[in-house]
Amino acid sequence: MKTLAVDFLVKESPNAIAIVDTKLNYISYSNQWLSDFSLHESNLTNKHIFEVTLETPESFKAALKNALKGEENINEEERFVLPNGEIKWLKWKILPIKNDVGKIDCVVIFLDDITIYKKEIELLHKAEEVARIGCWELDLKTSMVYWTKTTKDIHEVSEDFEPNLEDGINFYKKGIHRENITNLVSTAIAEGTPFDTELIIITATGKEVWVCAKGEVEMLNGKAVKLVGTFQDIDERKKMQLAHEEITERLKITTETAQIGLWDYDLINNKLTWDKEMYRIFDVNENEFSGVFEAWSNTIHPDDKERILTATQKAVDGIEDFDEEFRITFKNGTVRHVKGLSKTIKDINGKPIKMTGANWDISELRSAEFKLARSAKSFSETFEHSSIGMALVAPDGGWIKVNNSLCNSLGYSPEDFLKLTFQDITHPDDLNNDLSLLNDVVKGRRDSYQLEKRYMHKNGNIIYAILTVTPVRKINGDISYFISQVLDISNRIESEKKLNTLVEVTKSQNESLMNFAHIVSHNLRSHSTNMTMLTRFLNEEKDEEERLNLNRMITSASKSLSETITHLNDVVQVKTGALEKLQSISVLNTINHIITSINGLLEEQDTTLNIDVSKTHFVNAVPAYLESIFLNVLTNALKYSSPNRKPSIKIKSQVKNEKILITFIDNGQGIDLNRHGDKIFGMYKTFHKHRDAKGIGLFITKNQIESMNGSINIESIVDKGTTLYIELNQG
Repeated sequence: MKTLAVDFLVKESPNAIAIVDTKLNYISYSNQWLSDFSLHESNLTNKHIFEVTLETPESFKAALKNALKGEENINEEERFVLPNGEIKWLKWKILPIKNDVGKIDCVVIFLDDITIYKKEIELLHKAEEVARIGCWELDLKTSMVYWTKTTKDIHEVSEDFEPNLEDGINFYKKGIHRENITNLVSTAIAEGTPFDTELIIITATGKEVWVCAKGEVEMLNGKAVKLVGTFQDIDERKKMQLAHEEITERLKITTETAQIGLWDYDLINNKLTWDKEMYRIFDVNENEFSGVFEAWSNTIHPDDKERILTATQKAVDGIEDFDEEFRITFKNGTVRHVKGLSKTIKDINGKPIKMTGANWDISELRSAEFKLARSAKSFSETFEHSSIGMALVAPDGGWIKVNNSLCNSLGYSPEDFLKLTFQDITHPDDLNNDLSLLNDVVKGRRDSYQLEKRYMHKNGNIIYAILTVTPVRKINGDISYFISQVLDISNRIESEKKLNTLVEVTKSQNESLMNFAHIVSHNLRSHSTNMTMLTRFLNEEKDEEERLNLNRMITSASKSLSETITHLNDVVQVKTGALEKLQSISVLNTINHIITSINGLLEEQDTTLNIDVSKTHFVNAVPAYLESIFLNVLTNALKYSSPNRKPSIKIKSQVKNEKILITFIDNGQGIDLNRHGDKIFGMYKTFHKHRDAKGIGLFITKNQIESMNGSINIESIVDKGTTLYIELNQG
């Protein structure tokens, strides 16, 4: 009878209960157990628990086995994953039952599926995190304070932080915020009054955060025993609200200051309401205004009326909001330009019931735009037809627009310019100065600037110009673009160069004339004295053989005099009219021509030649002079070659400072420049004992080079060789 009673109580229990024997076979079980944990079995008696029971965690199975050893096991919650991936939570209590002799007789199992409860808790926590709503509790009996995780997150404290009432109050911003929460909490405790407030806290990391704090009081026998509530992070919403309030206030001030008229139109009752600014804009007496649609439409200029009434009807029908510019006519005939905007409001059924909008007078704006358009047209005409190069240049240096004059000056088409920046065509030596001045304008240190600079023409030539740069700025002060004016002064610069060259040539010629005068005076005087002395000897000599000898000496002296006069004439010819005979001549072709003419000498001395001269290098020179110079330099290299090695001559060319530098390097005897450096290009100066040395070659060469606005320099080491540097203008 007792067993039957126990079995009945187990069966009818509202909880999931099962009793198993020492082999874990079912003895008894509740209907709730059968419903919750059986594998669709209708009778579990004498069946093994793990054969007919739903999947359970391994820890549950281990607890059952330990119960057979007499161990009790209580587990408040256990999470595990089913084979299909579903997550389950179980709670159990396992009690071993012993018989009279102390042996395990059976095991009683209390098992609950708390999955739904756990999901609800998880969802609650998620909701707290998403909404940033935390909970708090203050036990007034124990003074203990409890914060949920979200509440701690809002305060930016660690999860193990244990708050107290004083800590909680002190998180509020010092001043009115802390005073308000202190008063609210005190009043709630004293009077049981709930509170709902928005205040600022200072988080543990020092951030200011707006929060909404709500509190309810639990009373016992008329006395507060507990405060509970929520704590929500409303920082973003609150700041948006404050910003909206600020913008609304600013808008109110702006509309009043900007003289914007506001209106409402009741579509149902045909009632038009204006603010004071609307009466001013439309020059209407408030006392005479009827407040109906026609009172407004009668002010519209006849030429705009049809268009505006059509747009208005679309707005009234809710098809399209009103957004138009139109003219109105005052009673005195004055015409004004007005901008109008409106929004149509509909009822719950979508029927338009109201329009609200704004108007403002834009007459001054339209007048300014008209003047600006005329000014822009004038500027455009000036820009296009100006004889001075003009351009609009972007802040990064890109060309926005160029006129024909600039294209003609620099050789680029408008399409070419759009692919370049001004930096691309500025001479490298002038770029830094230009950029420095431009930076001063960008930084506001100067309003504009002007400088003389060089541009690179599309064909490679250099263009000299005076550049004037003026910025055009946006309303906020940033630079929109630059207006650049480029005055081509290449002709003036070339004229100045020619004038300077002429001055230098004249100066050089004067110096040469002085030197020439000294040379003539010295050389001809020597010849004259020699001839006079020989003639006197001839007149006085009686011996016929001696007279023949004197005649031979006079003939030789005469020949020497003639040679001297020829040399002096060559010098004069070099300095006369060279600039008028300049031509663009290929350096390489001239060298090849000279090499061909002295090929026999080169082969006779087994000379090694190394020529590194570009086909593109041309110089401004007199053809005869250039050939003479190269011939003299090359024959000197052969004439004064070292007896200890075969001659080697290297010739190369390069562009240097807009000129062509031609270098001749040999391995000959060399010259002691410490002894002869100041006389190296002197007339009749020789530095080696060679039978053909007359001391006239380098003198003539230097004069020829200088007559063509060039220069010559020399480096030499005795028994090592000589290097000559000849620099001429590009052709």
